[in-house]
Amino acid sequence: MNGQTLMVPISVRQIKEPHIKVNVPVVTGGTSQAALKRMNDAITAATQELMKQQSYPSPDIQEMDGTFEVKTNQRGVLSLSLLNYTFTGGAHGNTLQKSLTFDVETGRSYSLSDLFKPDSAYKKRLNTIIQAQIKARKLPLLGEYPGISDDQDFYIADKALVVYFPLYAIVPYAWGFPYFPISVYDIEDIIDENGPLGQMMY
Repeated sequence: MNGQTLMVPISVRQIKEPHIKVNVPVVTGGTSQAALKRMNDAITAATQELMKQQSYPSPDIQEMDGTFEVKTNQRGVLSLSLLNYTFTGGAHGNTLQKSLTFDVETGRSYSLSDLFKPDSAYKKRLNTIIQAQIKARKLPLLGEYPGISDDQDFYIADKALVVYFPLYAIVPYAWGFPYFPISVYDIEDIIDENGPLGQMMY
């Protein structure tokens, strides 16, 4: 990851069926064909997995609306969130979110552990910061804070790592997705300088 690629162009592919409209981001240039394929394959797979988790295909689906948000598209890093809202009846629908972070030069997708130096005890560090935010924001936890998981959801937005949890996971539905932004400068000493967060520090 050399940070030479500032940003990549993104277009929208739409999945349209009765009661279903899902907008899927497609990276269209700015890097090699191999990298484009890796990124777009990962985005497609994540989109399909969200739809599957929302019971697609099912005659019970009254509405499915898939959207996405680009969180970072600079310095050779692409971080985006896929959202899927589905209503099948009842009091309200359900929204699922999956975020993906890529090195646009290679198309590599990163998990949270990949962002930090080996043996950095990143989970302990992030848990301490998140628990302090929970206390400061007086979030009404449904139970014990579960801590960072191996497949923890996150995205990168500007100079922050944003860790989040699914609906219902730690706070009541009415509170939506609980997001915990963490400045790269607060965790600078454990960040892998050659990874996506390292690119954001300069």
